[in-house]
Amino acid sequence: MCAGDHPQARASRRLRRCFPSTPFLLLAYLSYLLLGSAAFWALESPAEREGARELLQEKWDLLENYSCLEREALEHLAKGIIRAYKSGLYLKENATLGRWDFVGSFFFSVSAVTTIGYGNLSPSTEVAQVLCIFFALFGIPLNLILLNRIGQLMLSAVQLCAFRLGEKFQWQKGAAILTRTCALVVGLLLFFLLPPLLFTAIEGWTYEEGFYYSFITLSTIGFGDYVIGMNPERTYPNWYKNVVSLWILFGMAWLALIINLCISLLENSSGLCQCCKRRSREMEQDLNNANPNNNLGPEDKNNHNEKDTKLVVPN
Repeated sequence: MCAGDHPQARASRRLRRCFPSTPFLLLAYLSYLLLGSAAFWALESPAEREGARELLQEKWDLLENYSCLEREALEHLAKGIIRAYKSGLYLKENATLGRWDFVGSFFFSVSAVTTIGYGNLSPSTEVAQVLCIFFALFGIPLNLILLNRIGQLMLSAVQLCAFRLGEKFQWQKGAAILTRTCALVVGLLLFFLLPPLLFTAIEGWTYEEGFYYSFITLSTIGFGDYVIGMNPERTYPNWYKNVVSLWILFGMAWLALIINLCISLLENSSGLCQCCKRRSREMEQDLNNANPNNNLGPEDKNNHNEKDTKLVVPN
């Protein structure tokens, strides 16, 4: 057997046909990042400059109205407020509000092992920082295993429903399409369309802000610009963060299934293109084999036609 006919060589060729080349993939990735960077820069930089101008103007107005304030003391106070905010403290009149209660700590643990990492709350003591390292080191793999198991259970439930419907109505293909569509619609309702209504009622956000928070959270992007339970002016129910934690767990598993489905569709579309090209070449070859004249050159065709004419003309 020659080297080109080896099964591993054939598998390698099929793999190269299904996936784009590494330089092309890298170029597409960098182009996508540059395009997104240019879009965000064009949209956000004017607002940032305007916000910086307003903040600086407010500082100078405060110093001008209250001339007894020292500039260094004011900046020192502002830095202290920023440090307190990062460590989870709020100033409200003559009291401080913290976020490191048990419910807040549980939500922080969920955001750590799910790699969301909002950034609004982080450990400040060295012991807690070291503990966070080991907690995430073992918690992230455990979370991935659990998400994989939940995703498999969801997929098994959908497949079981499709099998039962196919047996009942004797239409396996239609039942599979119907159950997958229903699973997609139910997932969109439970994890993307209905939760913003809860966030609107409890957080006071708009529906668009709640939908934005839902996707940023479940995709583990976690910018931290919108985080639940952060408004000191509001009173939150005790069950609120626990329910949101369960929503995050199951929503991430469902979204991972959807992303894997999209990846499979993209890979299959690449293989489908290769299959279509191969079939077109096979059809062209079959047509050429069926019509021998197509494989002849112009001179060969003339000679062939002359021979045919000689055979037809009687002596």
